[in-house]
Amino acid sequence: MDYEIREGGATIRGNPLKVRGTMLKAGDKAPDFQLVATDMSTKSLSDYAGKIKILSVVPSLDTSVCDAQTRRFNQEAVELDEDIVVLTVSADLPFAQKRWCAAADVDRVETLSSHKDMQFSDDYGLHVLDWRVNQRAVIVLNANDEVTYAQYVTEIGEEVNFDAALEAARATNR
Repeated sequence: MDYEIREGGATIRGNPLKVRGTMLKAGDKAPDFQLVATDMSTKSLSDYAGKIKILSVVPSLDTSVCDAQTRRFNQEAVELDEDIVVLTVSADLPFAQKRWCAAADVDRVETLSSHKDMQFSDDYGLHVLDWRVNQRAVIVLNANDEVTYAQYVTEIGEEVNFDAALEAARATNR
């Protein structure tokens, strides 16, 4: 498949990076994915059928902003309806994600790895080619796997808009 390359689609400390893939926007149908869970099983959109999905996408859980983003969504998940799931996707290896979740006491967010083939990252417009990580983003999908909210953070070290993403998920659930 031919993917768009977005020169300067992301930055680290203002330094431009190349990002592969087209950014999704509200109304788009989300591409299916094959991501690896911490138990080494493969997860796809069908595993979350009928659920609203908050895709919290981070470069690596072992960085301060990614750590904070995942912990925040883990805390917020307590207040979410059972029809809403939070999936954190990073390019970390699944066993590194498992180790991080145990050390951080994160148990309400499911971590999934795009590391194996980066297909998710390409299909969702998130593949930072210079570093083989994901661009920071938050994408909300309704129960029919349509995008209802998408925020791609250009400067990788900046946080997502938690309130907007959570409100989009709650509004989708009404």
